[in-house]
Amino acid sequence: MLSRRDGLRLAGAVAAASFGGMGVSKAQAAAAPTVKTPVNFDVPRGAVDCHTHVFPDPAKFPFWSGRGYTPPIATADDLLALEKALHMDHVVIVTPSVYGTDNSATFDGIKQLGPERARGVAVIDEKTSSASLDEMHKAGIRGIRINLEQAGVFDPAAAAKKLEAAAQQIQGRPWHIQIYSRLSVIDALKDKFEKVAVPIVFDHFAGAQANRDPEQPGLGTVCGLVSSGKAYVKVSGAYRASNAAPDYWEVATFAHALVNANPDRLVWGSDWPHPDSAKVDGRQPTDIAPALNIDDGRVLNLLAEWVPDAPTRQKILVDNPKRLYGF
Repeated sequence: MLSRRDGLRLAGAVAAASFGGMGVSKAQAAAAPTVKTPVNFDVPRGAVDCHTHVFPDPAKFPFWSGRGYTPPIATADDLLALEKALHMDHVVIVTPSVYGTDNSATFDGIKQLGPERARGVAVIDEKTSSASLDEMHKAGIRGIRINLEQAGVFDPAAAAKKLEAAAQQIQGRPWHIQIYSRLSVIDALKDKFEKVAVPIVFDHFAGAQANRDPEQPGLGTVCGLVSSGKAYVKVSGAYRASNAAPDYWEVATFAHALVNANPDRLVWGSDWPHPDSAKVDGRQPTDIAPALNIDDGRVLNLLAEWVPDAPTRQKILVDNPKRLYGF
């Protein structure tokens, strides 16, 4: 059986081989090379891609020395071309782990795309001052991210401390806490999430994995938090949850469960530009890790399959992100 990474690379090779028959013009390919399949449904006006990153010139925006990988360059201009190809009017830029707590690249991306189009999610620590948070809000930041998965924090007690500290730090601001973690950690912190005073947003199907039990522990907890309105889930990064490229059919079960729980607490994200953050034998953190071959057009089209009801897609793509990010 192919590993997830091998499956993604094989899918990318197949997609590249059949590119000419996909109906994408050369101009479109040059502008947004990850959109190999045209969008096949009516994307509502005001739609938001709620999970992207930018990796501008490292000479101007250096990476953190403690990073786990080094991504290839992906600029704000590249991101704008992607969103135009996907018919998205707005975008949320999330500070990735390779910058540590330096949000300069995210701020620059928001500035380049403009306040009407872009918002951001920052990474902070205990040294981040209230004045700095005020400046972040002016720059378009609407939440902070706790990346437990990339940091290797799987101990619920350690995760709880990070959650409580972050909630206290942003208290009183119209922000949320975005969490990238696995279901086991989320399940262990159920009571904490129910009591925290700010909205919670779980990345990438809340860490659910298709190669595990469909009733895997923690999925019910996530659906319960979504149902009560306490938490949002990003319907994003399907390739992180499933190895069944290119259509990730296994993820449909998660999408349906979340929609049934509460469509008012779901948002969609492309997870562009899909950096390969996995540890690979022989590759050093300072070596450039090629991006995974993901067809962003085909992945967006999956949303129309998972959610065939247009009014519900309107909630996921427009209404919910507008509420969460202040567009």
